[in-house]
Amino acid sequence: MSVALSIILFVVGIIMLFLGGEGLVKGASRLARILGISPVVIGLTVVAFGTSAPEFVVGLIAALQGANDVVLGNIIGSNISNIGLILGIGAVISPLIIHGKLIKVEVPFMIVLSIILFAISWKFNLGLLPSAFLFGSLIAFTLYSYFASKKEPKLIEEEYKEFIGSNGSIWKQFLFIVLGLVALVVGARLVVDSAIFIARIFGISELVISITAVAIGTSLPELATTIVAALKREHDIIVGNIIGSNIFNIGILGLVSIIHPIKVDSELLKFEFPVMLFFSVLILPIMMTGKRISRVEGISLLVLYAVFVYMVFSGSTLIGI
Repeated sequence: MSVALSIILFVVGIIMLFLGGEGLVKGASRLARILGISPVVIGLTVVAFGTSAPEFVVGLIAALQGANDVVLGNIIGSNISNIGLILGIGAVISPLIIHGKLIKVEVPFMIVLSIILFAISWKFNLGLLPSAFLFGSLIAFTLYSYFASKKEPKLIEEEYKEFIGSNGSIWKQFLFIVLGLVALVVGARLVVDSAIFIARIFGISELVISITAVAIGTSLPELATTIVAALKREHDIIVGNIIGSNIFNIGILGLVSIIHPIKVDSELLKFEFPVMLFFSVLILPIMMTGKRISRVEGISLLVLYAVFVYMVFSGSTLIGI
């Protein structure tokens, strides 16, 4: 396979991941809406899981191929890009107003779960029990979201209702789900295979390409959701989706590790993991200052993310030398 062809296949794979994620989110969320499930529950669970589906499928395929760096690089990179890149873009488009419950519950939960993942990874292996704990935490979060959604203000309920919509028949939504899943599987296979090939051809580590290009690609559903919601000034959807997706990413890493144990590269613990923790913790004081994320703070997040990407590639170059 030539370099040009591998790059084309990588781009095609990313597009398929995006379309597959969008199809899955649209079909599953509207199906749930037709079945009478609360729009807030759908937004915090179905949409969050759907936007994390590309990370799950890519992670599973990479794990089965023994590409542990791709699995971990994608999850860590996605969580970093969700906050630094996507939340930053959302705040630049429309300064984000934050409601108190996110600051009190969801964000601290994300931080604690990130710290636990970091601590577990020091054993250099995500075995059955740690992985089951991570996945169990995701289930606990989903149950909490379901019961807590019953107390959400009417305004937030209306935001999710408008965002999700309810058009189409049940069979049409099933078709969206099936086509979305097919596109995710095919796209994930293309992305993983071409990313590994590109990394080897250019002498870049699989970790570097996974934590940047692959991570951004699998985060495209979150980016699309953020841009659409920011233009409509539906701030709760943006922040809830980003925080929920980060929690889901860690939870689905646990699920992937249950299916196929993941070995952790010790180099991840020196830089990439601490950066993920830094972004996760950083978002809390930003949200607490006036309960909003301003355009200036959004730009700051984008700059920090750009610095992270530069350091990742410069470190890779130094290693290559």
